[in-house]
Amino acid sequence: MKLTNSQEEYLKTIYILEKNSGKIRVTDIAKKLKITKPSVNRAIKNLRDLDLIEYEVYGDINLTYQGEETAKEIIKKQDIVKMFLVDILDVDEKDAEEEAKSMKYAISPDTTKKLEKYITNIMDLGDLDCDYDENNPKCQSCIKVTIKNRFGKKQKNMKL
Repeated sequence: MKLTNSQEEYLKTIYILEKNSGKIRVTDIAKKLKITKPSVNRAIKNLRDLDLIEYEVYGDINLTYQGEETAKEIIKKQDIVKMFLVDILDVDEKDAEEEAKSMKYAISPDTTKKLEKYITNIMDLGDLDCDYDENNPKCQSCIKVTIKNRFGKKQKNMKL
């Protein structure tokens, strides 16, 4: 299923709010995205029709299994693009964040996988002696530090 850019942003926001606070209401999404509650109501109706969320009027909003998996993929795609921009191209972190938000809509899942493979190969992460779990925040933090350390050394020998 192909979601619109707006639907992806809503789904990502719902996922993040759910992980941070548990219960999500229309007001929470409106505040986070700085938009009106009627706009949020239209969007969540569409997401509910796509079976990505469960929602009853004036009730809590919950992601379905499919909604959660889709949100994780959206976030992963943005993180991969941002990692490429920051760690490979040495783009400023703040600029990379904004650019990754826009770029994630333009690349296919296949391109995302290839970009992830490229980053993994260039960063030479295959020698890590651990049970790396991409969903574990501790592992994500460790990988970021490892990449920065390794790429900092490689970057001295390269001109971008």
